[in-house]
Amino acid sequence: MSSTVWRAPGMPLLLTMTALGFSGYAALLAVAPLWAVRGGADAVGAGLVNGVLMLFTVLTQLVVPGALRRFGWAPVLVTGMLLLGLPALAHGASAALGPTLALSAVRGLGFGVLTVTGSALVAELVEPRRRGQAIGAYGLAIAGPQVLFLSAGPLVAERLGFWVVFAVAALPAVAAVPAVRLARMLDRVPPAGNERVPYASLFPPMVLLVGVTLAGGALITFMAQMSSSAVLTALALLLLSVVAALARWRVGSLSDRHGPRRYIAPLVLLTTAGMSVIAWAVRDPQSTVAPALLAGAAVVGISYGGLQNLTLVVTFQAVSRRHYGPASAVWNIGFDAGTGIGAVVVGMVAAGTSFSTALLVAGAISLLTLPLALARAGRPARAGRPPGDAP
Repeated sequence: MSSTVWRAPGMPLLLTMTALGFSGYAALLAVAPLWAVRGGADAVGAGLVNGVLMLFTVLTQLVVPGALRRFGWAPVLVTGMLLLGLPALAHGASAALGPTLALSAVRGLGFGVLTVTGSALVAELVEPRRRGQAIGAYGLAIAGPQVLFLSAGPLVAERLGFWVVFAVAALPAVAAVPAVRLARMLDRVPPAGNERVPYASLFPPMVLLVGVTLAGGALITFMAQMSSSAVLTALALLLLSVVAALARWRVGSLSDRHGPRRYIAPLVLLTTAGMSVIAWAVRDPQSTVAPALLAGAAVVGISYGGLQNLTLVVTFQAVSRRHYGPASAVWNIGFDAGTGIGAVVVGMVAAGTSFSTALLVAGAISLLTLPLALARAGRPARAGRPPGDAP
């Protein structure tokens, strides 16, 4: 990856804000459901923790573009970082399901701001011909905290205490500092015009994203409960995060060179294959098949990271510059809706059957997006600027 992508004006500030923000998000993603279980919640309740987080994230994403137009970048960015970080400190007051869900809802408001503004700014700060690489850099800023905190969170909570994780989850509040500096650079960003946003073109990549994030959200939420070993849980989540980061980074360059759509259908198939392997690995709750679990996590990681990059590139190709905000909102709604649905659906199915069956259901849902992936793959990729941008 060219170093100039990392040094483009505003990118260092964006990557710093993103890394701090996603540190708080990742630290609690697997730990908050465990905290609720400690307070007496069952699998359905544990699934609701991240389901509520994503519900309020999605609801916020719907209004972020309008909020940016009305209030400006600085108030929206700073408020989002504080809402994501500060409530984490209150988790230690109670492990009961009600307070845990309420705090997840508040944090979802902040996460909705972070996700929409972050991906929109990637498109804004770097020209389209290097957008795949820029999305890859942005993806590493997201994945780095997940490698550090998502995989280690349950283990740290068990060995050192939940309060350590809650403290790490407050890091987004620190991101308010780079957010303010970044906002000062954004006066040049044009407001959305009155012309209609082409939502029909944004729907296919969003559905493809839902398919893979549904699988990823299920694994992140329930890995600690499916695995018979805390160490194995940490290794599987670490592998998932590392492979996803590498895939999201490397596929960016391939997308810039060859177009994104040819890679989408194979990655959809990898999602289903990986979920099937993991379902087999956890069929005995008392004795997880470690090699299969790790192999499945790696396979899902490839599709999880790769499809995030490719679907975001396709999304921005479908709109003009003034619609980057709404396009980012639609993409992020797909990402977080998939994550939340995965947590809730897999929790409900697992409560009535088993985690193994629930993962097979998640893999089957991902497979349902394959016809859409093949249909889109048949169209030529747009290598230049999105429609409507000046040359």
